[in-house]
Amino acid sequence: MNWGTKLIIGMLSFIVFIVILGIIMMRSETDALIDTNYYEKGLKYDKEYLQKEQVIKDNALPTIQLLGQDIHITFKTEASGSLRIIRMAKKSMDRHMDFNTGNNKTLVLRSHGLAKGQWKFILQWKNSSGGAYLNEQEILIP
Repeated sequence: MNWGTKLIIGMLSFIVFIVILGIIMMRSETDALIDTNYYEKGLKYDKEYLQKEQVIKDNALPTIQLLGQDIHITFKTEASGSLRIIRMAKKSMDRHMDFNTGNNKTLVLRSHGLAKGQWKFILQWKNSSGGAYLNEQEILIP
């Protein structure tokens, strides 16, 4: 077998490899995108950035603690807003809820419905004086 034959076999092998990868990609049901509306989210990024900076400026970072079977989210002041709990590995496990802490400034969630592993908590809230905040934290549920 001479070098020309080996070159043709190598090129054909590479072409078959690329075609197989293309077929696998076309048959996959999901894309790797986390958000389906990332263009709209990109247009609103300035607002989100200002809300994240406001958390730092006002020293309003909430604390998230795992205590037994409960997840305690403690705010500096009374808060009302929304919480998105995102599972990076499986979008169908994501959750969304609205909350109002009242006077105790603490939001308590049961963790028994959440699978073990890495979760991302996205909190968007307003305090009693009208300040808008956004915070993202990752926690590990053992």
